[in-house]
Amino acid sequence: MSDLKTLMLAEPRRTLAVAESLTCGRLQSRIGLISGASNFFLGGLTAYSLEQKVKLLQVDRVEAVATNCVSAKVAGQMARGVCSLFGADVGVATTGYAEASPEQNVTDPFAWWAVCRMSGGEPVITTGRVSFPGLSRAEVQERVAQVAYDALLESLRATAAR
Repeated sequence: MSDLKTLMLAEPRRTLAVAESLTCGRLQSRIGLISGASNFFLGGLTAYSLEQKVKLLQVDRVEAVATNCVSAKVAGQMARGVCSLFGADVGVATTGYAEASPEQNVTDPFAWWAVCRMSGGEPVITTGRVSFPGLSRAEVQERVAQVAYDALLESLRATAAR
């Protein structure tokens, strides 16, 4: 996990914030395990409800209602919103279903993640979708947190390579 610290503190130094729904703090926990995380990690929040995503993270209500807050667009808005909320250079977000949801026609757990990097005051957003059929709720949450963490690293590495 020290790769994240190295990438965040390399010039130009960046700050990080996290917005979670499905992972419910697991991504922040991974980041908090890094010695010296306070040098780049500004904080994060878990916004489980549609109302809190709209209020705190500036998620578009129409999109949130239409998708039950589970879409690439919502994940991207969450990542951008957490950058704005914390004044961070980089934001990462997760949203999805940790288990099947028959009322939403979801047969297998899946999630969207997003990474937002601020570049010259403009957001550059990357999103991805993962699914984990057959896993328990806790296993899905752990896997999605790891996938989002890995996507964050990949995004930072790509930026550093330029």
